[in-house]
Formats: sequence, C-alpha cells, structure tokens
Amino acid sequence: MYRAATLAALAVLASACTTVGADDLAVTASDAMVSPILTTPDAVDNLTYAQPQVARVTHVDLDLDLDFASQRVGGTATLDILAQPGAERIVLDTNGLAIRSITDGAGRSLEYDIGEMVEEGGKGAPLTIMLDGAEEIVIAYQSPEDAAALQWLSPEQTAGGEYPYLFSQGQAILNRTWIPTQDSPGIRQTWEARITAPKPLDVVMSGVRQGEPEDLGPDENGRGRRAFRFVMDKPVPPYLIAIAAGDIDFRATGPRSGVWAEPSVLDRAYNEVADTEELIAAAEELYGDYRWGRYDMIVLPPAFPYGGMENPVMTFLTPTFIAGDRSNNGLVAHELAHSWSGNLVTNAVWGDGWLNEGVTSYFENRIVEEVYGKQRAEQEAALSFANIKETLAEVGEDAPGTALHNDGEGELIGSAIAYDKGHFFMRTVERIVGRERFDAWLQQWFDNHAFEPATSRLLLEDMQQNLVRSPAEADRLMLREWIFEPGLPGNVARPDPQAFATVDAAVQAYAANGTIPSGWNGWTAAEQMRFLDNIPKKRTAAQLAALNEALGLSATGNNEVLFLWLELALANRYDPAVPQAETFLAEIGRAKFVRPLFAVLLEQGDWGQPIAKRIYAETRDGYHAVTRGGVDRLLAESD
Repeated sequence: MYRAATLAALAVLASACTTVGADDLAVTASDAMVSPILTTPDAVDNLTYAQPQVARVTHVDLDLDLDFASQRVGGTATLDILAQPGAERIVLDTNGLAIRSITDGAGRSLEYDIGEMVEEGGKGAPLTIMLDGAEEIVIAYQSPEDAAALQWLSPEQTAGGEYPYLFSQGQAILNRTWIPTQDSPGIRQTWEARITAPKPLDVVMSGVRQGEPEDLGPDENGRGRRAFRFVMDKPVPPYLIAIAAGDIDFRATGPRSGVWAEPSVLDRAYNEVADTEELIAAAEELYGDYRWGRYDMIVLPPAFPYGGMENPVMTFLTPTFIAGDRSNNGLVAHELAHSWSGNLVTNAVWGDGWLNEGVTSYFENRIVEEVYGKQRAEQEAALSFANIKETLAEVGEDAPGTALHNDGEGELIGSAIAYDKGHFFMRTVERIVGRERFDAWLQQWFDNHAFEPATSRLLLEDMQQNLVRSPAEADRLMLREWIFEPGLPGNVARPDPQAFATVDAAVQAYAANGTIPSGWNGWTAAEQMRFLDNIPKKRTAAQLAALNEALGLSATGNNEVLFLWLELALANRYDPAVPQAETFLAEIGRAKFVRPLFAVLLEQGDWGQPIAKRIYAETRDGYHAVTRGGVDRLLAESD
C-alpha cells in the first residue's frame, strides 16, 4: 500500500498487536502450495480469533452474487481445512456477516457459534465451527449493508455517471466484513471465486480471470447477469483478496501488463502507466523473477481511500496520481515492489508492518533510480527523509511508536516510521555493506521466504547469518537499534544534500525577501513539493495571492502539489482557496489528502470549523469507511 497507513489506523493496530505465548505445534503442509505458519511468540496475531496451530484455512472458494440494490454480497464460501489430529473446532474471523448455514462438503450440518462482538478496532466476532471430522466446510452467508471493506458507489459518484461501482479494500482486517475466513496476514491461503454481477458491469479481482464471462440470462428482475471466475493459485494473506466491479475497459501496456479504468478515464490512465513493463523489467533485474504471471492495474474512482493497494495481479490505484507527466509514478513502482516485499514475503503480524512498507519503499526508490534516473530517486529519498525528521521533531526522538517493530507498548507514528524509517534502514545497510552484497542478501531473503510470513526477529536473524561478516561490521550496522529502538540511529545514510540545492536556495530567497522562483515550470514535481513544504508557513493573503498567480498553484494538474497549496492556504485562512478546497474534498476520497485538509480547517477555530463541518456534512457519505473513520475522530476531538 502506498502511504496507506494513516496515524489513526496504525494506532488501532499497534494497540492490539501485543506479543503473547503460543504452543509451538507443527503443522505439516499437505502440498507444496500450503504456506507454513509461524508459531513463535512474536508471530502471534491478536487481531485474529484464529488458532492456526490447531486448525487453519488453506483454501477459500467463493461463489457470490453482487447485489447493488441492497449493497450486499451473498452466497457461499467453501473452506479447505488443515487441522491437527483430533482437533474439534476451527475458529474464523467475522464482522457483521449474516450466517445462513454451515455444512461439511457432503452437505451435513455442522454446529457453530458466533461469539461476542468487539467493535473497537474492527476485530468483530469469532465464528467457532465444530469440525466433526470435516476437512471442508461450506458457509452460506451475506455481508452486512455497511461492510467496511466494501465501497458501493452510485452512478453519480463515477466518471461515467451511468452505472454503479463497487470496490473493496481489505488491509488490514476489513475483509472479515465480507469473507468468513481466518483474517490474519500470517495465515496464507489460496483462493478461487465465481462472482455474478449485472450487465454490463465487468468484474476484476486479485486473481487471474478464467476465460470469458458466462452469460446467465435475466434474473428475477428481468436484468441480465454474468458470471466471472478467478483463481489465485499461490497462497496469499487474506487481506489481499480484492474485488472491483463497474463500467470499466482494459488496455494492455505490454505482454503481461495492462490497465483497467472507466472509459472516460482510460486514455489518461494508460498514458500515465504506459512504461509499466519497463518498471517490471527493472524490478526483476534487481531482485529476481516476477512470480505472479500478470501485473494488471485498475484506476478506481476518486473515493478509493489510498494511493494504491498492492493486490496481486491487480494493483488498485487512485486517479489522483494521474498528473499527465508520470511524475507520481513512484506509486506504481511502490505497488509493483510489493509483489516481492509484502505479497511474496509478508509480515506475520501488523506490528511488523514495516517489513512490507519499509522494504517496499526502499525497493521503490531503486526502481525509480533504474527507470527515471538517480536525481529523481535522490530527490524522492530526500522527501522521505524530511518526513522522518519532521515526525521525530513533532513526537520526540524517544517516542516508543518510532521503533520499526511495535509490540503494543506504544502508539505507531504513521507512515514516517513504517515507510520512511524502514526505507532508510535498508538504505543504511546497503551503504555500509555495499550495494552488490546487499542486493544479493535481499534477493535470497525473497527467495528463501517466498509465499511465507516473516517477523522482525526472523529478518534480524537472517541478516546476522547471511549478510553480516564480522562483529565489527555488526557494530557499524546497528541492526537491533534500527528495528527495536525508537528514533533514528546515528549511522543513518542521509540523502544527497545537493539533491535539492536549487530548490533550497529558492526557499531561502523567498523566505528572506519574497522572491518567487522563476524556473518553477521546469522543476520536477518533487522539487515543487519541496519548495511548498519548506517555505514559511505564515503567509498573508497578499503573499498567497502573489504566489498563486506567479506559480499557477490552483491550476496545477498534480494533486500532490495542489494538496500542499490548499493546505498552506487554509492554514492561513485564505478565503479564495475555500471553494477549490470544497471541490477537492467533494471529488477526492484519498485519506492522505482528505484527513489533513479537514484537520487544518478544524485547527482554524471560528473561521475553519464551520467550513469543515459544512463540507463534511455534504461529502461524508461518499468517503470509504477508512477515510470517514479518520475524519470522524478529528471532529470528535474538536468538539
């Protein structure tokens, strides 16, 4: 996921990811594609009710109907079970599912019980099923109308305006609101699905589509339906099961890649991602074969709450990254890199989420360097480093949540740690041992742990065994300090201080005497963002007007730059920016943009709070549950 982990969401995960003991029971895989599980204390996931060391799900077979009228999915989930001899029950995760029946594969009813619901953090309720010798169970069920993983859009909320739309977002533990399974990243599962949807909608999933859709004829309402089939034959963490359905078309970007989007968006989407095959080739050159077959993408409607989501074979993307010049394609590089770090080797618990995001952010930067050049890569790294420094200055160098590994003792501090500190940990190790050795180590990490869960402890031990050559080198690397201690170790490999030399000089000139840079239009997006993020924050209306007129900020086609302009303007109570901010917040649901803009409005007291409340009253229903949750908390704190 790209900058997906908002502070509030990570805080919920951190508070629940405590380490407790576990019985170290071995589970023998029945075939090569059943992923092992980790049962060491640091791999115990307290966000799941499952007891995988006793009985676990290895395969999910979904047969579901999409009902846009009721905004529910319903049908059956058939689960393959691997259990210890004599195991009496299996425990699944659910949140709001209406269970109609549970049988074994032969149709024999099985006893089950739905436990107490835990609303906080979205943990939901345990579904305990008596196995009675069953190795396959069939659950007939329906999702709740307000399933947090599913975003149902009316035609008016789409680019085409004619047909409804559906997309899912499962990370971290939202998929239990539409799929009954063991919803934990350490319990990897293969899956297949048959999904029916009304014509003329197309359905895509994070599995490979099997043949052409099957025409089912008219339903009870006289509307035609089609059935789509998908297979994921490699074990994945359950949060990576994803679906989207809408009026979408496809265009290939290469022999194994392409992009889906609404017809009116497809040209712009294609032009933005047309170099995807080059990105894939660069990633393979770095760390080995791409193992998932296809790499397709879908550009979703603006309500999608994140920049991107690395669902296997079908990356989900926000349309807000489309700038017309591929300046935000670090997003595509990031989600592609997850095909190795995150999807191939996955954190076993969410307290080790940096294993996904930090390693991926490093990998992303290496892809950017290979495809777009070292200068762009260094500039983007410098922005990442600035994010760490800014966060540490705000929360303190010793804040417990600034350690990469989080065991529940403190609150995680957003993306600056999981993404950026993780990135600079990898970068620092590379600089000390040398790129050649580091790349060989990282590739063997991916190869030796492919399709398996991992923990911080496991990665540390792997580095100590397969990378470190001497006690002196171990001291220089400071591996344990990086992973388990707060703050930023003193050996950090800082970005090139000259990466933004021209921009930083322009910032100083503007701060000193108001000189507006003349070369703005020739700057990269990273340079423009660096300037806006570093100029003095207190500006008068006249200064803001002059800046906007000279640089064309309100007319920029890059949403990252536009966001920084709106944030600066609203923080200075600049009335001319309010209509554009209102339009921006009504059209875009990306939490990275939405939450901070509402936050800065709410910080402006009598000027900003009425504006924030008025806009949110009009836009809230169009936001995904992830975005709504973050803004709801802001409003509650401001009252």
